[in-house]
Amino acid sequence: MLKTVLKSAAILAAALALLAPPNAEARTLDEIMSAKKIRVGINPTLPPLGTFNDKKEIDGFDADISRKIAEMLGVELEIVQVGSPDRIPFVSTGKIDFVMGAITRTPERAKVIDYTVPVHTELFGVLTVQGKPYKHWKDLNDATVRMVQVRGTTPVPFIEKNLPKAQVTLLDNYPDVIRALAQGRGDAMLDVVDFVGGHMNKYPDAKWKVLETPIDIYYCPIGVAKGNFTLRDWLNVAIFEMHRSGFIKETWKKWFGIDMLYDVGATPYF
Repeated sequence: MLKTVLKSAAILAAALALLAPPNAEARTLDEIMSAKKIRVGINPTLPPLGTFNDKKEIDGFDADISRKIAEMLGVELEIVQVGSPDRIPFVSTGKIDFVMGAITRTPERAKVIDYTVPVHTELFGVLTVQGKPYKHWKDLNDATVRMVQVRGTTPVPFIEKNLPKAQVTLLDNYPDVIRALAQGRGDAMLDVVDFVGGHMNKYPDAKWKVLETPIDIYYCPIGVAKGNFTLRDWLNVAIFEMHRSGFIKETWKKWFGIDMLYDVGATPYF
């Protein structure tokens, strides 16, 4: 669901960021504390990471994590709306202090921004139900397997290339795909499974199962300006404490409706 978007956005963002001084206006931790305000970039078009609430305010998982960060730092939070193309240039040029929004770690992106430790993961894998014989995603490459997918999404060409024997039924949206699986009209779907947790919860009688062997796991940290080590190092400590206290886990379940499928856990490293 997100893989192609993330890859293309990363390439564009990296190119744009290289046009500007990478650290010209980035504020240090001391400067943020002196200003008593920290600015975060959140993309409200990636629900439930970022979304608009009933008051037309930016809300979601990223907003809750950012509010906690501001609380721990003892400053006011300012949420700045960003999109995939402009979020890296915004943080590189100091328009925001840090950025969230499924900002996966890539070598190209790491040339223009610095990363914290991961806040969360996203699991690109297989959703099916108990009783199906599949143990590995490659087991789906069988003429008897009925895949149900959202048309136009990244997993469709992936299936065509890597699981050519499987039958594929294309539907218009994720609620329809999850309903089809719950009703037994398909055997499995392949996608970033975390993002369909809310849809899965609408069918409590379905015995959902995520295959233990994922296709990929995306690690999503916070992005800061290149060389802004004082802010990055403090954020690392804050993220560790949020993992250790269970705050990130609880906040994830609040917004996604399910536990994080591949838990980052409290890892004390920088």
